[in-house]
Amino acid sequence: MKSIVISMIAAAGLMVAGSAMAVEMSPLAKKNGCSACHTIDKKLVGPSYMEVAKKYKGDKGAAAKLEAKVAKGGAGVWGTMPMPPNAPKVPAAEIKELVKWVLSL
Repeated sequence: MKSIVISMIAAAGLMVAGSAMAVEMSPLAKKNGCSACHTIDKKLVGPSYMEVAKKYKGDKGAAAKLEAKVAKGGAGVWGTMPMPPNAPKVPAAEIKELVKWVLSL
């Protein structure tokens, strides 16, 4: 019985340590309202940032494609819900930084 309790405590400790290493939301994503439709690891209105990173992993042209998509908006890649355009409200430099962060996940 004692070993079961110790194992459960150890497992709980690992879970806490794992959550401490979780990815933090980009401050630019918070500032520009991206988190209203996207989360890091779960689909909300749009795909999660991790889904986007996985889809475009290894695609050398991904950054340019995604920068254009964020700036101009679009639809059809992730379902029927369109993504509204974000430029000129969000400066190109911030879009570039946000895309870089997403692709780093």
